[in-house]
Amino acid sequence: MEELIETIVKALVDHPDEVHIEEVQSNHSITYQLRVHNEDMGKVIGKQGRIAKAIRTVINAAGTNEKKKINLEIV
Repeated sequence: MEELIETIVKALVDHPDEVHIEEVQSNHSITYQLRVHNEDMGKVIGKQGRIAKAIRTVINAAGTNEKKKINLEIV
C-alpha cells in the first residue's frame, strides 16, 4: 500500500525525493502518515482537498481486502 501511495504522490510533486510515508497500525485501522516538502503541500491537497480525497478513495479501494479501515494523514 505504501508503494501505491508513493507512486501516486511522487507523480504530483516537484520534490519526489522528500516524500516519506509512515505506517501506523492499531486494532481496527491502518493510518499512513504522508510527509512532503512544504512547497508541494498544495499540490498534494489540491483545491478544496480534491486531490487528497481522490488519493484516499484509491487507497480505500485498493485496501478492501484488509479487514481494517485505512486512513491517510498529510502531515
